Amino acid sequence: MKKTALHHIHEQLGAKMVPFAGYDMPVSYAGIKAEHLAVRSSVGVFDVSHMGEFIVRGKEALDLVQWVSSNDASRLEIGDVQYSCLPNEEGGIIDDFLVYRLGEDQCSAGEQAFMLVVNASNMKKDWDWLQSQNRFDCELIDISDKTTLLAVQGPKATEALQSLTEMALGEMKYYSFQKGKFAGLDNVLVSATGYTGAGGFEIYIRNEDAEALWTAIFEAGAPYAIQPVGLGARDSLRLEMGYCLYGNDIDDTTSPIAAGLGWITKLQKGDFVGKDKIAAVKENKPTEKLYGLVMEGKRPARQGYLVYSAAGEEIGRITSGGPSPSLEQSIALAYIQSNWAKKDTEVLVEIRGKRFAAKLQRPPFWKG
Repeated sequence: MKKTALHHIHEQLGAKMVPFAGYDMPVSYAGIKAEHLAVRSSVGVFDVSHMGEFIVRGKEALDLVQWVSSNDASRLEIGDVQYSCLPNEEGGIIDDFLVYRLGEDQCSAGEQAFMLVVNASNMKKDWDWLQSQNRFDCELIDISDKTTLLAVQGPKATEALQSLTEMALGEMKYYSFQKGKFAGLDNVLVSATGYTGAGGFEIYIRNEDAEALWTAIFEAGAPYAIQPVGLGARDSLRLEMGYCLYGNDIDDTTSPIAAGLGWITKLQKGDFVGKDKIAAVKENKPTEKLYGLVMEGKRPARQGYLVYSAAGEEIGRITSGGPSPSLEQSIALAYIQSNWAKKDTEVLVEIRGKRFAAKLQRPPFWKG
C-alpha cells in the first residue's frame, strides 16, 4: 500500500490505520464520535493526501474541461472552484470532482490552467479517461504523488489558522482559493472548500513541506482544542450533509439527475460527454431519486438494506447509512422510487429479516 507523507505522524499519534484506495490511512485517533463532534464544535484536521490532483494546461485547456465535465467551467474566474462530475457516454458518473481555475503563473501566455481534484479510488480510471478524451491543444500533468492535502474543518478553522498567513481567510468566499505564504512556506494553495459542512479550508502543499505544515497547524490550533480526524468521522460528517460518496451513492451507472446533481449538470452550456443521455433522463423524469431517511430508533441502516412502503411494497435501497453523532439518530441515503420520494413519507427498512420504521427526509440532516 501507498503511504502519505504524514504516515509516520499518524502512527506516532496511535491512529487506527486501514487500507483505503490503495493507501494505508487513519480511520480514527480518539474515536469517530469524538472526532466528529470536534469538527462540528471547533476544528479538526484530516490528512486526505490520497486524493488525486491533475493539472490541465494549454491553449485549449478549457475546451477539454468543458467536454469532460457536466458543469460549466467557462464561468470560473481565476481563484474560483467548482464542483462537477465526469459523465460517461451512457450518462453515468465516472467520478465527482473539483475544478480549480488556476492563475497565469501556472501557464504560458495565451494559455489557461486548471487543477482537477479527483477521488482516490478512481484516480487511475479518471486519468485514463481524461487522456482518452484529450483531442485538444493542452497537456495533462499528474501531480498526485507529489502533493499533500490537509483539510482543516470546523467553525473555529479560520481563527485557528489566521496567525499562519497574511491571506484574509475570513474574507475568502465559499468555493474560492488563494495562493501565498502559509506557515512560512511559499506557494501554498488554500481553498475554502471541504466535505464536512462545518466550514474550513483545504490546503495543498508539496510533500516535503507536509510535516512542517502539520506541526504549525497544530501549534496554532492548540487554543482551539484542534484534533486530528480520520476517515471514519469524514464519512459520518458528509453523511449528515447528504453529500454523495462515490461507490456508494453514485457510480458509473448513476444518472446525475437521479442523484440530485442536476445543479452541477449544465445542459445549456454546449456539448459534453453523455449530454444526450442525461438530457433524456431529465426530460422523462428519473424512475428513482436519491433521498434521505431517518430511522425512528438508533438501529443503523446500512448500505444494501431494502426500503419498503408502510404497506410492504419494496420501494428502494440504502446506499449509505449510519449513526449521526450530531443528531443522535440513525440516518441514511437511499434510492427511492420517484413516486414515493416525498418528505415525511413513512417507510420501513429491512434489517436482518425484520422491518423497522423510518421517515423520508430531504438532506442535509444537520443544519448547524
